[in-house]
Amino acid sequence: MTPSDDDLGDTALVTPAPGSGLTVTTRVTGTGAAVCALAGDLDVETLAPAAATLTELVARRPPTLVIDLRGVAFCDSSGLNLLLKTRIAAEQEGTELRLAAVAPTVMRVLELTGAHVVFALRESVEAALAG
Repeated sequence: MTPSDDDLGDTALVTPAPGSGLTVTTRVTGTGAAVCALAGDLDVETLAPAAATLTELVARRPPTLVIDLRGVAFCDSSGLNLLLKTRIAAEQEGTELRLAAVAPTVMRVLELTGAHVVFALRESVEAALAG
């Protein structure tokens, strides 16, 4: 992971999956909420860094965990399974999970499987952080 600072003063960690086309970026807000942005393909070949990061974030027990999906170009069943497992783990830890800026390709998977009804969906990261 490579640390960097954003314009809000939050420290972010960026984990590019070697050769996979998936980038995982995390930050913690001033209120303690965790934001995890995924960009690229979320599939069986690229899943490992996202799974490790989300598991680590849930273990920290932030009050809110926002997964920013605006940059996800493709999501297969393993990506959906990761989101579902993360939702259950977050609930068990007392963390509220919200999906933000869900890319159309991911929304299609959520809608086709009926999974959209189990997630708190927000149009943007800002809206997800606001509640």
